[in-house]
Amino acid sequence: MASDLAHIEPALASEILQSVEDGFDAQIRYTQELIRFGGQRGEETEIQGYVHKQLADRGYAMENFAMDEKALSKHIGAGKFTPQHSQVPIVVGVHKPRQTKGKSLILNAHVDIVPTGPTDLWTHSPYDPVIEGDWLYGRGGADMRAGSAANLYALDALRRLGLQPAAEVTIQSVVEEESTGNGTLMTHIMGYMADAVIIPEPEEEMLVRANVGVLWFQVEVRGQPVHVREMGNGANAIDAIYRVITSLRTLEETWNAQKATMGSNYAAEAHPINLNIGKIEGGDWASSVPAWCKIDCRMAIFPGTPAATAAKEIEENIAAFAKTDPFLAETPPKVTWNGFFAEGYELPSSGTSTLSLAEATLTHSHTLATGSHLQSFMTAGYLDTRVHALYDKIPALCYGPISQNIHGFDERVSVGSLKRITGSIALFVAQWCGVESIQED
Repeated sequence: MASDLAHIEPALASEILQSVEDGFDAQIRYTQELIRFGGQRGEETEIQGYVHKQLADRGYAMENFAMDEKALSKHIGAGKFTPQHSQVPIVVGVHKPRQTKGKSLILNAHVDIVPTGPTDLWTHSPYDPVIEGDWLYGRGGADMRAGSAANLYALDALRRLGLQPAAEVTIQSVVEEESTGNGTLMTHIMGYMADAVIIPEPEEEMLVRANVGVLWFQVEVRGQPVHVREMGNGANAIDAIYRVITSLRTLEETWNAQKATMGSNYAAEAHPINLNIGKIEGGDWASSVPAWCKIDCRMAIFPGTPAATAAKEIEENIAAFAKTDPFLAETPPKVTWNGFFAEGYELPSSGTSTLSLAEATLTHSHTLATGSHLQSFMTAGYLDTRVHALYDKIPALCYGPISQNIHGFDERVSVGSLKRITGSIALFVAQWCGVESIQED
């Protein structure tokens, strides 16, 4: 069946959605199994091995490959390596059609997750995938192991009908999305390409049209340790770091003031550029004036701003402030880039014919699966779709289920929404790639 991207036969669309329904209990069990693996940064070996087996058992051509620090370090979009950087291999499975009739597709998902925080603040254990009502709980369930499952089970829905994509489909399971973006960037460096990509991040059943870039950095201040009885003779590094934060907050507001120049994608977002002080550590003893303090920071940047340009402005802001501070003028803060070094992206409102076709196909699929028109929005967090938008220059469709509390306590994904998204992806594959019988006629 050749892919007619404007139309899908109503009978086939109904059969695909029913097939998603028929396999959904198994899909939920699979998603729950992914959540149970846990696996913090650098500890994703077990879950990646499980994903590899699931893809291999379905007959996909498999490849695993490691992070290549040397190759990545030469790329403008690479995040910075630290000892904490995951070395767990990327897993890729490729479907090859008997005869190519449609357009090729990448289905990408990350399996790395963020820390749980204090587990006593969770209603359920973070890795216990409890379902209550419409919500499936668990760290990483929404962000984005549910999306990983949706990619796989959308293709399974076609298999149950005796069909497969009539174009190459590449399924990617990556790490480092939460820290550097280097996992998906590594697939780009390895040469994986397609006519479009879908990444089912938890995006509230909407298409992401614009996405900020993200920088990670650490600021360290050194002080002078003395006994607290002589506190006036010492320099408190923790006090000093708070003064640095105040200066960075000024820069944050300066950058947010540029929103008016960024067009309609940012009009509804009150504060798209966010500085987050994510970690702070310092001092050695409650009765000693702290001699050191470090903060780990995350700062967003608007699309079109090179990461290196923004990084330089941050360094200049800190250096200029330090010169005005009696203590910091003598002991300037040290800035280290230690993770994301990523630019943002925007999907043009009137793009290439391929982009317009991809969006039209997703819109049609979404309407068939949900009964509503596809909405779009901007998100103020990092997304791996920036790799495909900026460097592959293909339609980069980030679109996924409704969720709550991602990166927080009681993270959860809507079960009903996950089913709808899986149906939409399956319909997109059928239209974008076309379908053929698994067995030759």
